[in-house]
Amino acid sequence: MSAEAGYAVLRAAGVALVMDLQGEAPQILHWGQDLGPLDAEGVEALRYSAETARVANSPEATRALTILPTERDTWSGFPGIEGHRAGTATTPRPVRESVHVDARDDAGGIVRCVLRDAVCALELVAEFELEPTGVLRVQWSATSLAESGEPFDLAHLTALVPIPARAVELLDFSGRWSRERAPQRLPLVDGAHVREVRRGKPGLDSPYLLVAGTPGFAHRRGEVWAAHVAWSGDQRWIAQRLPEGAGALGAVLGGGELLRPGEVRLAAGDRYDAPAVLFAWSDAGTDGLADRFHQRMRTRRPRERRQPVVLNTWEAVYFDHDMERLGELVDRAARIGVERIVLDDGWFRGRRDDRAGLGDWQIDTAVWPDGLDPIVARTREAGMEFGLWFEPEMVNLDSDVARAHPEWLLAPSGGVGASFRNQHVLDIGHPDAYAYLLEEISGLVARYDIDFIKWDHNRELHEAVAREAGGDRPGVRRQTLALYSLLDELHRRHPRLEIESCASGGGRIDLGILERTERVWTSDCNDPVERQDIQRWSDILLPPELLGSHVGAERAHTTHRSTDLSFRLVTAAFASPGIEWDITTCDDDDLGRLADWISFVISRRGLLHGGRRVHADLPDPQTLLHGTIAEDASAALFAWVRLASSGGPQGARVPFPGLSRDRDYIVRLPDAFGAPALHGSEPAWVAHARSADGFRVPGAVLTAAGLPMPVLQPASGLVLELTAA
Repeated sequence: MSAEAGYAVLRAAGVALVMDLQGEAPQILHWGQDLGPLDAEGVEALRYSAETARVANSPEATRALTILPTERDTWSGFPGIEGHRAGTATTPRPVRESVHVDARDDAGGIVRCVLRDAVCALELVAEFELEPTGVLRVQWSATSLAESGEPFDLAHLTALVPIPARAVELLDFSGRWSRERAPQRLPLVDGAHVREVRRGKPGLDSPYLLVAGTPGFAHRRGEVWAAHVAWSGDQRWIAQRLPEGAGALGAVLGGGELLRPGEVRLAAGDRYDAPAVLFAWSDAGTDGLADRFHQRMRTRRPRERRQPVVLNTWEAVYFDHDMERLGELVDRAARIGVERIVLDDGWFRGRRDDRAGLGDWQIDTAVWPDGLDPIVARTREAGMEFGLWFEPEMVNLDSDVARAHPEWLLAPSGGVGASFRNQHVLDIGHPDAYAYLLEEISGLVARYDIDFIKWDHNRELHEAVAREAGGDRPGVRRQTLALYSLLDELHRRHPRLEIESCASGGGRIDLGILERTERVWTSDCNDPVERQDIQRWSDILLPPELLGSHVGAERAHTTHRSTDLSFRLVTAAFASPGIEWDITTCDDDDLGRLADWISFVISRRGLLHGGRRVHADLPDPQTLLHGTIAEDASAALFAWVRLASSGGPQGARVPFPGLSRDRDYIVRLPDAFGAPALHGSEPAWVAHARSADGFRVPGAVLTAAGLPMPVLQPASGLVLELTAA
C-alpha cells in the first residue's frame, strides 16, 4: 500500500507492523503477532479501536502515542527528543511532512517518515524497517533547519515503540569482569526502568537485550518484546509504563545513544544520525528471539567459511615471548588440528608487562630480533593461519607515542585522571592519531599477511574529552565513530582480514561493532562453570559461531577453580571453539583427547554453527539442557550439564526441546568428550546409546516425555548426538 492510503502494513516471518500515517505525526497501531493481510477496513477497525475511553481529570482529547512522543501529545513519560537553542526551543512539536511506504509482500518493507519541527527548527527523519527475519529496525536522524543563530543542543533522540499491557515482566542483564550477561528479572510497574551506560562502550554490565514479556516467560514459553541498542559507545535503554498507558497500549520500550552535554550541537545544515535500535517479537520465549537475531546475523553478514579452531597464546605464555617455547606450542597445536594461532599481548616495543609500551605498535627487536617472521613462518609451514593482538584505542603514559603526542590523549587538558590497568585512552578521533594507527596496523597486516586481529579494549572512558584549542570537548561519540571508520578502512584494505571484538572479555558486544567484526571474545573467564551461563545468555542475541570460547587449563586463570577436561571440552564446543592453555605441559593422553575433540567439532561445524539454538526450561537452576538443531530437525547436538549440587528429584525425565515429533531419532554419546563424572550409575538407555547402533527413540517421546538423564557430579557435562532415523 502507499502512504496515500493513510496507513502502512508490513509483514514478515509471523510479525506485523501497522502504522497510522494520518494525524499530526504517525502512530504505531500494532507491532507483534502477524494480523494477516489487513485491508483498509481492517486497518480502520484497528485505528478506530485505538481511541481509548476518557477518564476523569484527563485531557479533553484522547491520548495517542506518536512515533516521536512529546508533551504536545500529552505524553508525560520519557520523550522521544529533547534539546534547546541557548535555553529556548524546548517544546518540540514535530509534524508529518511526508511519508514513503515500501511494502514487500510478506518480506517486510520500510516506512520512511519525515517530520518538521518549527519550534526547534529541525527536520526529523525515521526509518521503520521490518526485515525479512521479523526484526524491526528503527533509526532516526535530526537536521538543523535554522539559517543562523544558536545551534540546537541535542540532549537525545530516542527510538520508542509501544508494547501491550500484557507485557508485565522485564529481563535485562548486568555483570562484571569474568561474569558477563548475568540476567536480572523484575516487574514492569509504573515508572521508568532506565539503564544508562556511561563507560564509553557497552560495558561488562551491558543491558545487552531489554526484554518485556508475559508472566513467567522463559526460554521456550511466553510472548516477548525485545530491544537492542546497536551502538558501541554510551547508551540509554528504557522501558516505561504510566498509569494512563501509552495510547491504547500499555508501555513503551526502546533506547538510543546517551549524549553528554554539548556533545551534539547542530548548526545550520548539521545532521545527527542516531544509532539503529533493533526490536524483536516472539511468542516462543527468548529462544524465539534468538531464532530471529541469529538468522538476521547469518543472512546480513554470511561467512564464506566456518570459524577456525584457535589457539591463543595469552594464558599459555603471558608476556614471556620466547621463540623456543612458542615454537613448541605452535608445533603441538598443529599436531592436534588447531587451525589458527593468535599471538597475544607482549610482542611490541617495551612491552614486558602491562605498565609500558602500549601504543608503540612496532615490533620489539629485543625480543623478536628477526621480527615476527620466525613465528609467522613456523605457523604457516604447519598449515595454520596467524593472528595478532592489538589494543589500538589505549596507551601507556610510559610509551614513545604518549611522550611525543600528549595532545592525542582523550583526557582533560588539566590532567589524565585515574588509570585502568596502567593505561589511558588514545583519542582516535584526532586525525593524526587515527592516521598513525591505521598505517601501523595496516602495515603489519600487509607485511605478515595477518589473517586475524584480536582487538582489545581494557578500560572504560571516564572524562573522555578531546583536547582542542577552544577547550576540551566531549569525545565518546567521536571516538566511537572513529573506531567504526578505522575498522571499515582496515577491512577495505585487507578484505580477508578478520577481527575479534574484545574488551576485557565481553565488554563491547553489540550489533554495531558486529557490523565490522567477525567474532567476539565472550568473556575473559574460561572456567566452564561460569562460561555455561555466560554463553547461555549471550546466545539470545548472537549465534554461537560468533562467541569465542576456549579450553583452558585444569585450574582456571580467573576463578582458580579446577575442572575436568571433559567439562571444558563440552562447554567450548557449543560456541566458537579454541584453546587458551600451555599445551606444551600436556601429556600424550590430554593431547590425544584435544585432537579427538577438535576433529569432532570440525566435522560437526556445519550443525554447531548453522543450526537453531534451543534451551530447555528446567525447574532446577543448577541443571541445563541446551542444544543446536539442524534447520530441518534431521540432526542435533545437546549438552546435559550440572553446574552445582541441588535438591529435588534425581534422574527424572527431561524433555528435549525443538525436535520433530513426527520422526524417530538415534541417540548416541560421542567419545570425543570423554566420560563425565557421575553420581551413581547410568540409566539403562545410556548403554544402548553407547553402542554402535545407538538408542532409537520416537521424537514424540523425546519432546513430550523426555529421557531420564544421568545424574552428574557438579561441574560435569555430557554431549548427546541425535540423528533422524
